[in-house]
Amino acid sequence: MQQPLIIRRLGLTDFEATCQAMQTFTATRKADTADELWLTQHRPVYTLGLNRKLVTPAQRTDIPTVLTDRGGKITYHGPGQVIIYALLDLSRRRLNIRSLVTALEGAVIELLADHQITAFAKKEAPGVYVELDQGIDAKIASLGLRLKNNCCYHGLSLNIDMDLSPFSAIDPCGYVGQQVTQTRDLGIDIDIDTLADALVKKLEVKLSSNLEIGNHG
Repeated sequence: MQQPLIIRRLGLTDFEATCQAMQTFTATRKADTADELWLTQHRPVYTLGLNRKLVTPAQRTDIPTVLTDRGGKITYHGPGQVIIYALLDLSRRRLNIRSLVTALEGAVIELLADHQITAFAKKEAPGVYVELDQGIDAKIASLGLRLKNNCCYHGLSLNIDMDLSPFSAIDPCGYVGQQVTQTRDLGIDIDIDTLADALVKKLEVKLSSNLEIGNHG
């Protein structure tokens, strides 16, 4: 039988505790463990990924900076930003990291297109971007993943309706002057839970398109 994709809605969580839970889940999963998507929002936190050399520290001391084991550099998480952690067996889904990144980015791009917002990915800088006035590219979604034994964790964050000012204290994802935006500022007047559910549905389709059936218990 086809393995289910379990959706867990965690609400507002602490980043470090959630990260530890993902690590434990991945370390203890079996061949027949169902894949999961975890939906959450985090309390304000800067997270610094494995590519942390030469990263300028956050220029704010009121928000903690936490080291993490995902790829990438520095970003910010806070309430009003939907985070979807993808805990997946890539072999089962016939995915590699590149195709997974494409699926994650594609789901966000399709979600925005449903609301007449044109968005795009950049091969050299993972994530999803929109073009603002005067040709400025603003980042609206960030990606960071970790792979162990061909099973991944971490995932994507999409800015919905949040305080964007903490981004100004860092070089988002290591890019000096990188602008950020969110769905509210693009005229999408829809609450975070509704948009999160719509994004999950798109991800479910993309992540199940190549799924092996009957080979994992």
